[in-house]
Amino acid sequence: MKKVLLLLCCICSFRAMAQPAGAAREINITVSGLNNQALAFATVSLLKTDSSLVKTLLTDSLGIASFYNLPADKYIARVSMINFQVQHADVDLISNSSISRAVALQPEAGLMGNVTVTARKPLVQFMPDKTVINVEAGITNAGATIMEVLEKSPGITVDRDGNISLKGRAGVQVMIDGKLSQLSGADLQNLLNGMNASQVETIELMDNPPAKYDAAGNAGLINIRTKRVRQKGFNGTLTLAYGQGRLPKNNNSLLLNYRTGNFNFFLTYSLNASRYLMDLYALRTYYKNDGTVTGLLEQPYETRGTGYTHNLRTGMDYSLSKKTTLGLAFTGLYLTRDNKGNSKASWKNAAGLEDSTIHTTNRNTSRLKQGGINFNARHVFSTKEELTADIDIIRYDIYNDQFFENLSSVPGSQPEASKGEVPSDIQIFSAKADYSKRFSNLLWEAGWKTSGVNTDNLARYYYRDGSNWEDDLGKSNHFLYRENIHAVYSSIDQKAGRWNIQAGLRYEYTNYKARQLGNAVTKDSSFNRNYHSLFPTAFISYEADSLNTFTFRAGRRIDRPGFQKLNPFVFIINKYTFQRGNPYFLPQYTWNMELSHQYKDILSTGLSYSITNDYFSQIFISDTATGTIVYTEGNVGKMKNLGVSVSAQLQLSSWWSVSSQAVLNRKIIEGTLWKDYKATITQATFSVNNQFRFKKGWAAELSGFYITKSQNDLQEVLEPTGQVAAGISKQVLKSKGTLRLVMRDIFYTQAMEGLTDFQNTKEYFKLIRDTRVATLSFTWRFGKTMKQLKRSSGSAEELIERAGSVN
Repeated sequence: MKKVLLLLCCICSFRAMAQPAGAAREINITVSGLNNQALAFATVSLLKTDSSLVKTLLTDSLGIASFYNLPADKYIARVSMINFQVQHADVDLISNSSISRAVALQPEAGLMGNVTVTARKPLVQFMPDKTVINVEAGITNAGATIMEVLEKSPGITVDRDGNISLKGRAGVQVMIDGKLSQLSGADLQNLLNGMNASQVETIELMDNPPAKYDAAGNAGLINIRTKRVRQKGFNGTLTLAYGQGRLPKNNNSLLLNYRTGNFNFFLTYSLNASRYLMDLYALRTYYKNDGTVTGLLEQPYETRGTGYTHNLRTGMDYSLSKKTTLGLAFTGLYLTRDNKGNSKASWKNAAGLEDSTIHTTNRNTSRLKQGGINFNARHVFSTKEELTADIDIIRYDIYNDQFFENLSSVPGSQPEASKGEVPSDIQIFSAKADYSKRFSNLLWEAGWKTSGVNTDNLARYYYRDGSNWEDDLGKSNHFLYRENIHAVYSSIDQKAGRWNIQAGLRYEYTNYKARQLGNAVTKDSSFNRNYHSLFPTAFISYEADSLNTFTFRAGRRIDRPGFQKLNPFVFIINKYTFQRGNPYFLPQYTWNMELSHQYKDILSTGLSYSITNDYFSQIFISDTATGTIVYTEGNVGKMKNLGVSVSAQLQLSSWWSVSSQAVLNRKIIEGTLWKDYKATITQATFSVNNQFRFKKGWAAELSGFYITKSQNDLQEVLEPTGQVAAGISKQVLKSKGTLRLVMRDIFYTQAMEGLTDFQNTKEYFKLIRDTRVATLSFTWRFGKTMKQLKRSSGSAEELIERAGSVN
């Protein structure tokens, strides 16, 4: 609490400093669509009369962008937004100290004289409070999945289990249209691998989100914003893509919209049908306490599978009046994964000579069904005041089916077999309301949210005894979990002279009850917990002049364990490797701070520091007597992360632009397992993207990323990895269609390789997936111009991120 009060005092001190000595020259641009609908996230570029750039801003939720501390001069405001025509407004600040302009954007594809006006967005936009990836601007995103786009986005890394890190920090939360996905690890990886990048308009990377967002995500939030069709009548976009790696991939999507009168009906559907592979090599070395080698276990493993993902979103918006909009949306997801694997476990003595082998075959089937309904409403009291409300009801039905058979090379050995059925049912209810009001140069926002989750997880395992299947009660489990989270927040955003101050405070209260039903072997048990906390955020920006802006950001965040990670059931990976939940898993809390500098829209540099208590880490438990390894997760201590970042946007010529970023992290992870650990590492990520625009609708791209040796978990270090991608595109059908040919991971270098340290055991591993893929895609856009209604993304944000058990 003392830290919160100290932070608020500092904010008040900066507020006092921010009062201008005299009237500052300022420009306020209000952007709207048809029927005066406020447009958030429109790009407003302030130019001098010689077309040199002064500054670029995005409009807020009320469609307003404000420029302060400007010298007396004449300016041009250039306003653009995807699927809208570019508009320009002349502004004279020589004879006026403050000017407000209202700019109404018209839908794209209209003609101004004999010139067709279209807006072209850069691939990456570095903003003071976030980084925006314009997905369609990247040619190599054609035919890609959302996960493949994220893997090569600046500052993002993905580990072998699908966990995503942002600027070297693990614990990032993923939102889709403002709604947290509610899945984690391999489940989230499956979902993002099944979604087509052609459905996505932008990806927002937020290191330190404001108070209106859930406090979940120690590294921040990734918000994936899907496309919205803005055309009148029956219209949409069709994308077809075929990819060929070692195995074929097919990724298609359809966006439809029909608008008539005050009604707007929409439908988005995507189908991902792909074959996939994974080749894993693992070598465990077992040691005595004195460090001498006692034996080795070599485990090459290969799996091949087929996956299908059907993703549907449909609904309607109704304009009750010019100020009130009602919405109803339905979401559906059906995901299947079927794979077969083979492995050979070779036991070797200290000299590396083979003693015995065990051959294992396995089959795994995963099914995930998700259905949801969202009710939303938005009322605009005036151009400066609005209220939104959402209600979400969501249900997940998840099923896993496993089969393993082991055959030893020892003469006379009989095959051993086991199987498991792991169904899960997750029900979610969530409701929220958000209010915003602008007072002159101050924006006030406040809101409330409540959510509830009920989960029912059953794990039934069997072993084969001759020709009969017997219950394996030592592994079987029935886990019930109920959780409620209540939150309120308030924030202000004030501009005064050269200063822009945002401050917010969010309060969250959490309670949960869990019960593990017993059987003849396992006793019945239960546990519950209540906790609450305050989560302050601060954003202080200072414009030194029209070219340079300094920003300080700080905030406190929380990561709650995923629902399934609290479940103490056992998940079989192979004969010598198991995964287990942890009912004693506690939340982790993080303070994030960053000081950054931005020069125009060209160069951005930052210095960041974060400290996490009760740090989440994978924990690897070794049983040297049986040679088995158990993977679990828990709280191991604390993690400190000092980071430096540099981002650049360069227009090298009229046809060549470059976007690049480098992030350097110095990490210290401390914790206690069977011994005191202190892991220290310096790691870096680099990404670069070259965009080439030629005549007659031709374009090309050359991009790549590289990650040095890195570490997120206390016991595991990853080796360097990266990839290079290239692509070309051509506008066809009078610019209504686009053909793209893309090659990703050209040199097949995106492998995951590392070393894990256990008690008296070390394991080297290397994992290779089908990442070198050539893709041919075709996109066709059709329809007439229309306005876009602001569509709600719902209230079930944090909850969707923490559910799931599809592996």
